[in-house]
Amino acid sequence: MSKILVIEDEQNIRTMISYDLRQLGYDVALASDGKVGYHKALSSDFDIIILDVMLPGMDGREIARKLKEQGIRSYILMLSALDDEFDKIRGFEVGADDYMVKPFSPRELSAKIKAILKREKTHMTQENLTYGDITIDYKTYTVYVNQKTLKFTFKEFELLAHFMKHKNQVLSRDQLLSFIWGYQYHGDSRVVDVHVSKLRIKLDTSAHTIETVRGVGYMLK
Repeated sequence: MSKILVIEDEQNIRTMISYDLRQLGYDVALASDGKVGYHKALSSDFDIIILDVMLPGMDGREIARKLKEQGIRSYILMLSALDDEFDKIRGFEVGADDYMVKPFSPRELSAKIKAILKREKTHMTQENLTYGDITIDYKTYTVYVNQKTLKFTFKEFELLAHFMKHKNQVLSRDQLLSFIWGYQYHGDSRVVDVHVSKLRIKLDTSAHTIETVRGVGYMLK
């Protein structure tokens, strides 16, 4: 059974989310305080963490950053009433994998959760992927560069895998947004730039690099 942690201080939203997800058969844990939610996230292995930005005790972005520093590989879906592109980028920068703006429909959230878990299950059946000194292990969501283990978020992992499957091919930002995030992203494409920048830093010791093809997109060479 898939395990989901909901960290949300608004009782109505927390109740709605937990009810819908339990109806779908998921094991759901709840927290209304940031610090409590953070410690719950550390204490168990959750497939998905639904995380509000504005929380008492500890800010959602701080929670995401600390969890990633601790090596927690749960998929982090961040919630916020703020629809500003800058706020979304800040969320991705600290380790969020996806972002939903309040208010949202329960059906939309349920569909997204199903898609995330289906994608993770599909990955578990795939073989390891290697390109030169880079190897990714789908079963453990681990990346190795020169046999050294590196920490990647879920989306960073997916993005690197997609580049490796299309090595030496130019991929546009729109193509990457559509494939990695699973929907047509009507907004600032800097979300791709942020993730590519993070990949470049983590692949610093590799013989391969992600090059910018001006006016088009990116290519792993």
